[in-house]
Amino acid sequence: MATTPTPAAAKSAAPPPRPVLRDPAFLRLWAGTTASGLATWALPFVLGLAVLHRELGAAGLGLVLAARTAGFLAAVAVGGVLADRHSRRAVVLWSALAAAAAAPLLAAGLGRSLVLMTAAAALAGAGQGACRPAFQALTAETVEPARRQQANAAMTMAVRGSTLAGPALTALLAAFLDVGALLLGIGALWLVAALVPGRGSAAASGEDLAAPPAPRPRTGFRREFLEGMREARRHPWFLAGLAALAAVITLGYSATSVALPLISRDRYGTEWVLAAAVTAYTVGALGGALVIARWRPRSPGRAAFAGLAAYGLAPLSLMLPVHPVVVVAAYAVAGIGIELFNVPWFTATQREVAPDKLARVSSLDFLVSYGLAPVGLALIAPAIDAFGVTAVLGACAAACFLVPAAAALVPTARHLGRPSPAPAD
Repeated sequence: MATTPTPAAAKSAAPPPRPVLRDPAFLRLWAGTTASGLATWALPFVLGLAVLHRELGAAGLGLVLAARTAGFLAAVAVGGVLADRHSRRAVVLWSALAAAAAAPLLAAGLGRSLVLMTAAAALAGAGQGACRPAFQALTAETVEPARRQQANAAMTMAVRGSTLAGPALTALLAAFLDVGALLLGIGALWLVAALVPGRGSAAASGEDLAAPPAPRPRTGFRREFLEGMREARRHPWFLAGLAALAAVITLGYSATSVALPLISRDRYGTEWVLAAAVTAYTVGALGGALVIARWRPRSPGRAAFAGLAAYGLAPLSLMLPVHPVVVVAAYAVAGIGIELFNVPWFTATQREVAPDKLARVSSLDFLVSYGLAPVGLALIAPAIDAFGVTAVLGACAAACFLVPAAAALVPTARHLGRPSPAPAD
């Protein structure tokens, strides 16, 4: 009697990737990034409390914050070189420890030595700057390519959440603690950032993770940084994105930072518009990160540049006599758009850039992001005095719309690099 042949076993489908927030290695990295973000955003608020308590003068506050920015800009390029030369985890450790060591020095100088506080602020900025490109490269080491967009969205949510929670938590604690104790608490947050993240290579499990840098003959910092610049020039989409980001930060962000308080006071007669618009921007950014964590547009580059161009709505709303709700809504849309740009941008950089040059290329991004804002702020105020706030806002809004639109036309910009391969049947 004939027997019925046993059907061939169907090929088992590959299990879906585990959600990134259930990955212990990534959660440790995320916790460290969140702690560093809280420490970064809390410090200016705590120093502002020192001014209110007459432990620091207004001029001293400006000097201390300027020293922190200078330390950041000086260290971010060096940190990129070190993170490509050595273990990214080690660079995070030592840079965060440097920022942690600055906190008790700030507390010791409070009300006693402005020189000590200025030096400590520069050290804190240097620690913050050195760890930024290392964190970016460590994300690529920790998370496989299929989950990096989700991971970058979670990282940016930590940063945006810190902008809300940092000052709010500090204000709550200020009811019970003095400024010196709050500064020591900032140091404790930097200790968490230093000690909690694990080694990125420990997460490797056969996936195409970005390899940690291999030992290589040492050359000068200048030569290695220039190697990173040459790597960046190999990617037209990256240069176009930097140009668009520079225009939005130098013109759009700086113009709105100067104009929003003035218009909130003079046109609307209340500080509510200022507070609501800034809050709406951050909340919008959190919403944008949630959207882009799962959304995969067919043309990710064009969607990203459209999101960046959306910042032009903020200066546009300020130059028109609209209801304040329109201003708040424009800021919310601008916040959504900025993360529709940031998350794919970080993900593409981790995918396209040579792994041994990733931190150096990322440092260029942070140099533009953090370095051009003070330049724009220095230029916008005199421009408003010379041409009027409406003309300056109109020019800045036009730049925010036009420069990202032009960047989207650059070769390889449509997909932020090579197109992603179609999934196999």
